[in-house]
Amino acid sequence: QVQLVESGGGLVQPGGSLRLSCAASGIAFSLYVMYWYRQAPGKQREWVATITRSGTTDYADSVKGRFGISRDNAKNTVYLQMNSLKPEDTAVYSCKARPFNSESASWGQGTQVTVSS
Repeated sequence: QVQLVESGGGLVQPGGSLRLSCAASGIAFSLYVMYWYRQAPGKQREWVATITRSGTTDYADSVKGRFGISRDNAKNTVYLQMNSLKPEDTAVYSCKARPFNSESASWGQGTQVTVSS
């Protein structure tokens, strides 16, 4: 059974940094494409970043240059380093895992990030 558990969220001041983690179990992690999404109150969920099996990354324009996605296949974990945080980054951040050869995906429960002074 696939399980994704996010951690690392919290309250941070504008301009601050956080690193989110998503620990995966029940999957052959190295064969999965990993994603971060976020959902702000009253808004639709939006894609934030992707990292492929080979480590190729892609980012939404709203976070490009500020966020960095990485993975550690030995630890079955994907990370999201968030720098220069803005109030508009406030959201529940969730990770998604998709096998490279399938469109089916699994989601974590999410972790709250609040950017406020």
